[in-house]
Amino acid sequence: MTETAASRRLERTRSDLSEFLRLRRARLAPSELGLPAGGRRRTPGLRREEVAALAGVGLAWYTWFEQGRNISVSAGFLENLARVLKLDAAERRHLYLLAHQRPPSEPGRTWCTVPAQVRRLMDDLPARPAYILNLRWDVVAWNAAADRVFGFAAQPAGRRNLLWMLFAAPAMRQLFVDWSAQAPAMLSTFRRDFASAAGEPDVAELVDELERVSPDFKAWWREHDVHGACIGLRSLRIEPLGELAFEHATLSVDESRHLRLVVYAPAPGESRAGEFARWLQAPGPHAPGVRGPRE
Repeated sequence: MTETAASRRLERTRSDLSEFLRLRRARLAPSELGLPAGGRRRTPGLRREEVAALAGVGLAWYTWFEQGRNISVSAGFLENLARVLKLDAAERRHLYLLAHQRPPSEPGRTWCTVPAQVRRLMDDLPARPAYILNLRWDVVAWNAAADRVFGFAAQPAGRRNLLWMLFAAPAMRQLFVDWSAQAPAMLSTFRRDFASAAGEPDVAELVDELERVSPDFKAWWREHDVHGACIGLRSLRIEPLGELAFEHATLSVDESRHLRLVVYAPAPGESRAGEFARWLQAPGPHAPGVRGPRE
Protein backbone atom coordinates (compact mmCIF):
# COMPACT_ATOMS: atom_id res chain seq x y z
CA MET A 1 0.00 0.00 0.00
CA THR A 2 1.39 3.40 -0.96
CA GLU A 3 1.88 6.15 1.61
CA THR A 4 -0.93 8.19 0.03
CA ALA A 5 -3.35 5.26 0.12
CA ALA A 6 -2.40 4.50 3.73
CA SER A 7 -3.00 8.12 4.68
CA ARG A 8 -6.45 8.12 3.05
CA ARG A 9 -7.34 4.89 4.84
CA LEU A 10 -6.22 6.33 8.19
CA GLU A 11 -8.30 9.46 7.59
CA ARG A 12 -11.37 7.35 6.81
CA THR A 13 -10.86 5.35 10.00
CA ARG A 14 -10.58 8.51 12.09
CA SER A 15 -13.72 9.87 10.49
CA ASP A 16 -15.55 6.60 11.18
CA LEU A 17 -14.38 6.67 14.81
CA SER A 18 -15.62 10.23 15.25
CA GLU A 19 -19.04 9.46 13.77
CA PHE A 20 -19.35 6.20 15.71
CA LEU A 21 -18.69 7.88 19.06
CA ARG A 22 -20.97 10.82 18.31
CA LEU A 23 -23.87 8.54 17.42
CA ARG A 24 -23.33 6.34 20.49
CA ARG A 25 -23.36 9.42 22.72
CA ALA A 26 -26.54 10.63 21.08
CA ARG A 27 -28.52 7.46 21.78
CA LEU A 28 -27.97 7.58 25.56
CA ALA A 29 -30.16 9.55 27.92
CA PRO A 30 -28.36 11.12 30.94
CA SER A 31 -30.78 9.32 33.25
CA GLU A 32 -29.46 5.94 31.99
CA LEU A 33 -26.14 6.74 33.64
CA GLY A 34 -27.53 8.35 36.76
CA LEU A 35 -26.98 11.91 35.55
CA PRO A 36 -29.50 14.73 36.00
CA ALA A 37 -31.27 15.71 32.83
CA GLY A 38 -30.34 19.34 33.45
CA GLY A 39 -31.65 22.17 31.34
CA ARG A 40 -32.33 22.32 27.69
CA ARG A 41 -29.87 20.36 25.52
CA ARG A 42 -28.97 21.49 22.03
CA THR A 43 -28.21 17.91 20.96
CA PRO A 44 -29.70 14.60 22.11
CA GLY A 45 -27.86 12.23 24.39
CA LEU A 46 -24.75 12.77 26.49
CA ARG A 47 -22.42 15.72 26.25
CA ARG A 48 -18.74 15.21 25.64
CA GLU A 49 -17.86 16.51 29.07
CA GLU A 50 -20.18 13.93 30.65
CA VAL A 51 -18.59 11.06 28.73
CA ALA A 52 -15.11 12.34 29.60
CA ALA A 53 -15.91 12.57 33.30
CA LEU A 54 -17.48 9.11 33.43
CA ALA A 55 -14.56 7.59 31.48
CA GLY A 56 -12.03 9.24 33.80
CA VAL A 57 -10.27 11.51 31.30
CA GLY A 58 -10.06 15.23 30.68
CA LEU A 59 -12.51 16.97 28.37
CA ALA A 60 -9.84 18.27 26.00
CA TRP A 61 -8.23 14.86 25.68
CA TYR A 62 -11.57 13.13 25.04
CA THR A 63 -12.53 15.79 22.50
CA TRP A 64 -9.32 15.16 20.58
CA PHE A 65 -9.99 11.44 20.66
CA GLU A 66 -13.55 11.81 19.41
CA GLN A 67 -12.37 14.14 16.68
CA GLY A 68 -10.07 11.39 15.46
CA ARG A 69 -6.82 13.16 16.22
CA ASN A 70 -3.61 11.15 16.23
CA ILE A 71 -3.31 10.36 19.93
CA SER A 72 -2.50 7.06 21.61
CA VAL A 73 -5.07 5.38 23.84
CA SER A 74 -4.87 2.50 26.30
CA ALA A 75 -7.01 -0.62 26.48
CA GLY A 76 -8.11 0.50 29.95
CA PHE A 77 -9.53 3.73 28.55
CA LEU A 78 -11.35 1.88 25.77
CA GLU A 79 -12.87 -0.49 28.32
CA ASN A 80 -14.10 2.45 30.39
CA LEU A 81 -15.49 4.15 27.31
CA ALA A 82 -17.28 0.99 26.17
CA ARG A 83 -18.84 0.73 29.62
CA VAL A 84 -19.94 4.38 29.66
CA LEU A 85 -21.45 4.17 26.18
CA LYS A 86 -23.10 0.82 26.99
CA LEU A 87 -21.60 -0.89 23.94
CA ASP A 88 -22.48 -4.49 23.23
CA ALA A 89 -19.81 -7.06 22.32
CA ALA A 90 -19.87 -6.26 18.59
CA GLU A 91 -19.72 -2.50 19.19
CA ARG A 92 -16.92 -2.91 21.71
CA ARG A 93 -14.86 -4.85 19.20
CA HIS A 94 -15.58 -2.20 16.56
CA LEU A 95 -14.37 0.55 18.91
CA TYR A 96 -11.08 -1.26 19.46
CA LEU A 97 -10.54 -1.74 15.74
CA LEU A 98 -11.30 1.90 14.93
CA ALA A 99 -8.83 2.93 17.64
CA HIS A 100 -6.21 0.58 16.13
CA GLN A 101 -6.10 -1.63 19.19
CA ARG A 102 -6.26 -5.43 19.33
CA PRO A 103 -9.77 -6.35 20.55
CA PRO A 104 -9.78 -8.35 23.78
CA SER A 105 -11.08 -11.89 23.56
CA GLU A 106 -14.71 -12.42 24.45
CA PRO A 107 -15.45 -14.93 27.20
CA GLY A 108 -16.92 -18.11 25.76
CA ARG A 109 -20.33 -19.48 26.67
CA THR A 110 -21.87 -22.86 26.03
CA TRP A 111 -25.09 -22.55 24.03
CA CYS A 112 -27.52 -25.40 23.50
CA THR A 113 -29.88 -24.09 20.80
CA VAL A 114 -29.36 -24.21 17.04
CA PRO A 115 -30.95 -21.95 14.38
CA ALA A 116 -33.72 -23.65 12.43
CA GLN A 117 -32.05 -22.99 9.08
CA VAL A 118 -28.97 -24.90 10.21
CA ARG A 119 -31.17 -27.84 11.16
CA ARG A 120 -32.74 -27.77 7.69
CA LEU A 121 -29.28 -27.70 6.13
CA MET A 122 -28.31 -30.87 8.01
CA ASP A 123 -31.57 -32.55 7.01
CA ASP A 124 -30.69 -31.78 3.39
CA LEU A 125 -27.52 -33.88 3.74
CA PRO A 126 -28.97 -37.40 4.00
CA ALA A 127 -25.72 -39.09 2.91
CA ARG A 128 -23.41 -36.87 4.98
CA PRO A 129 -23.17 -37.41 8.74
CA ALA A 130 -23.40 -33.92 10.26
CA TYR A 131 -23.71 -32.59 13.80
CA ILE A 132 -23.40 -29.34 15.75
CA LEU A 133 -20.97 -28.83 18.64
CA ASN A 134 -20.99 -26.03 21.18
CA LEU A 135 -17.97 -24.73 23.07
CA ARG A 136 -18.19 -27.58 25.61
CA TRP A 137 -18.39 -30.07 22.74
CA ASP A 138 -21.95 -31.03 23.59
CA VAL A 139 -23.62 -32.48 20.50
CA VAL A 140 -26.61 -30.16 20.39
CA ALA A 141 -28.07 -31.30 17.05
CA TRP A 142 -27.42 -33.99 14.45
CA ASN A 143 -28.92 -35.49 11.32
CA ALA A 144 -30.04 -39.06 10.73
CA ALA A 145 -26.77 -40.04 9.05
CA ALA A 146 -24.73 -38.86 12.02
CA ASP A 147 -26.99 -40.72 14.42
CA ARG A 148 -26.57 -43.90 12.40
CA VAL A 149 -22.78 -43.59 12.49
CA PHE A 150 -22.15 -42.14 15.97
CA GLY A 151 -25.25 -43.23 17.91
CA PHE A 152 -25.96 -39.87 19.53
CA ALA A 153 -29.61 -40.61 20.30
CA ALA A 154 -28.66 -43.75 22.23
CA GLN A 155 -26.63 -41.67 24.69
CA PRO A 156 -28.27 -40.26 27.85
CA ALA A 157 -28.95 -36.54 27.40
CA GLY A 158 -26.30 -35.59 29.95
CA ARG A 159 -23.67 -37.72 28.19
CA ARG A 160 -24.30 -36.54 24.65
CA ASN A 161 -20.90 -34.89 24.54
CA LEU A 162 -18.30 -35.73 21.89
CA LEU A 163 -15.37 -35.62 24.31
CA TRP A 164 -17.16 -37.80 26.86
CA MET A 165 -18.12 -40.31 24.18
CA LEU A 166 -14.59 -40.32 22.79
CA PHE A 167 -12.95 -41.18 26.13
CA ALA A 168 -15.67 -42.87 28.19
CA ALA A 169 -17.86 -44.73 25.67
CA PRO A 170 -16.39 -48.04 24.39
CA ALA A 171 -18.45 -47.86 21.19
CA MET A 172 -16.76 -44.62 20.13
CA ARG A 173 -13.33 -46.04 20.83
CA GLN A 174 -14.16 -48.94 18.53
CA LEU A 175 -15.58 -46.63 15.86
CA PHE A 176 -12.38 -44.62 15.37
CA VAL A 177 -9.65 -46.54 13.57
CA ASP A 178 -6.30 -45.60 15.12
CA TRP A 179 -8.11 -44.15 18.15
CA SER A 180 -4.81 -43.69 20.03
CA ALA A 181 -3.69 -41.14 17.44
CA GLN A 182 -7.05 -39.47 16.75
CA ALA A 183 -8.15 -39.00 20.36
CA PRO A 184 -5.18 -36.88 21.55
CA ALA A 185 -5.36 -34.79 18.36
CA MET A 186 -9.03 -34.05 19.00
CA LEU A 187 -8.27 -33.33 22.65
CA SER A 188 -5.66 -30.74 21.69
CA THR A 189 -8.32 -29.00 19.60
CA PHE A 190 -10.67 -29.00 22.58
CA ARG A 191 -7.97 -27.40 24.75
CA ARG A 192 -8.22 -24.23 22.66
CA ASP A 193 -11.96 -24.15 23.33
CA PHE A 194 -11.31 -24.82 27.01
CA ALA A 195 -9.16 -21.68 27.16
CA SER A 196 -11.98 -19.66 25.58
CA ALA A 197 -14.48 -21.00 28.12
CA ALA A 198 -12.30 -20.62 31.19
CA GLY A 199 -15.13 -18.94 33.10
CA GLU A 200 -17.73 -21.61 32.37
CA PRO A 201 -18.07 -24.05 35.31
CA ASP A 202 -19.74 -26.77 33.22
CA VAL A 203 -16.66 -27.03 30.98
CA ALA A 204 -14.31 -27.36 33.97
CA GLU A 205 -16.64 -29.97 35.49
CA LEU A 206 -16.46 -32.02 32.29
CA VAL A 207 -12.66 -32.02 32.38
CA ASP A 208 -12.58 -32.95 36.08
CA GLU A 209 -14.95 -35.85 35.56
CA LEU A 210 -13.06 -37.17 32.53
CA GLU A 211 -9.80 -37.07 34.48
CA ARG A 212 -11.44 -39.33 37.06
CA VAL A 213 -12.88 -41.88 34.63
CA SER A 214 -10.30 -42.01 31.83
CA PRO A 215 -6.56 -42.55 32.47
CA ASP A 216 -5.87 -41.76 28.80
CA PHE A 217 -7.66 -38.43 29.05
CA LYS A 218 -5.86 -37.57 32.28
CA ALA A 219 -2.42 -38.34 30.84
CA TRP A 220 -2.94 -36.50 27.55
CA TRP A 221 -4.72 -33.55 29.16
CA ARG A 222 -1.76 -32.92 31.44
CA GLU A 223 0.60 -32.78 28.47
CA HIS A 224 -1.01 -29.43 27.53
CA ASP A 225 -0.70 -30.15 23.83
CA VAL A 226 -2.35 -27.43 21.75
CA HIS A 227 -0.50 -28.08 18.51
CA GLY A 228 -1.95 -31.39 17.39
CA ALA A 229 -4.32 -30.80 14.50
CA CYS A 230 -7.36 -32.86 13.66
CA ILE A 231 -6.54 -33.71 10.08
CA GLY A 232 -9.25 -33.71 7.47
CA LEU A 233 -9.05 -37.45 6.81
CA ARG A 234 -10.29 -40.02 9.29
CA SER A 235 -11.04 -43.75 9.12
CA LEU A 236 -14.13 -45.16 10.80
CA ARG A 237 -14.96 -48.78 11.46
CA ILE A 238 -18.60 -49.19 10.48
CA GLU A 239 -20.32 -52.53 10.90
CA PRO A 240 -21.04 -54.36 8.67
CA LEU A 241 -19.04 -52.41 6.07
CA GLY A 242 -15.63 -52.48 7.75
CA GLU A 243 -13.13 -49.60 7.67
CA LEU A 244 -14.00 -46.61 5.49
CA ALA A 245 -12.03 -43.41 4.89
CA PHE A 246 -13.85 -40.12 5.45
CA GLU A 247 -13.04 -36.49 4.94
CA HIS A 248 -14.35 -34.23 7.67
CA ALA A 249 -14.71 -30.47 7.87
CA THR A 250 -15.65 -28.11 10.68
CA LEU A 251 -17.55 -24.94 9.78
CA SER A 252 -18.56 -22.07 12.04
CA VAL A 253 -22.33 -21.55 11.93
CA ASP A 254 -22.61 -19.00 14.75
CA GLU A 255 -19.30 -17.48 15.77
CA SER A 256 -20.67 -15.45 18.67
CA ARG A 257 -22.22 -18.57 20.23
CA HIS A 258 -19.30 -20.84 19.32
CA LEU A 259 -21.51 -23.25 17.39
CA ARG A 260 -19.78 -25.37 14.76
CA LEU A 261 -21.04 -27.75 12.12
CA VAL A 262 -19.00 -30.93 11.60
CA VAL A 263 -19.64 -32.80 8.34
CA TYR A 264 -18.26 -36.19 7.26
CA ALA A 265 -18.14 -37.44 3.67
CA PRO A 266 -16.54 -40.54 2.14
CA ALA A 267 -13.05 -39.65 0.96
CA PRO A 268 -12.42 -39.40 -2.80
CA GLY A 269 -11.54 -42.84 -4.04
CA GLU A 270 -13.29 -44.64 -1.18
CA SER A 271 -14.50 -47.78 -2.99
CA ARG A 272 -17.38 -48.43 -0.59
CA ALA A 273 -18.94 -44.96 -0.73
CA GLY A 274 -21.96 -46.36 -2.55
CA GLU A 275 -22.36 -49.13 0.01
CA PHE A 276 -22.19 -46.54 2.78
CA ALA A 277 -24.95 -44.46 1.16
CA ARG A 278 -27.17 -47.52 0.83
CA TRP A 279 -26.46 -48.52 4.44
CA LEU A 280 -27.59 -45.09 5.60
CA GLN A 281 -30.88 -45.48 3.71
CA ALA A 282 -31.58 -48.93 5.08
CA PRO A 283 -33.87 -49.21 8.13
CA GLY A 284 -31.92 -48.53 11.30
CA PRO A 285 -32.48 -48.30 15.06
CA HIS A 286 -33.07 -44.53 15.05
CA ALA A 287 -35.75 -42.43 13.44
CA PRO A 288 -34.73 -40.14 10.57
CA GLY A 289 -34.43 -36.39 10.81
CA VAL A 290 -32.49 -33.84 12.79
CA ARG A 291 -32.44 -34.37 16.53
CA GLY A 292 -31.51 -32.21 19.49
CA PRO A 293 -33.03 -29.39 21.59
CA ARG A 294 -34.97 -26.83 19.61
CA GLU A 295 -35.03 -23.06 19.98
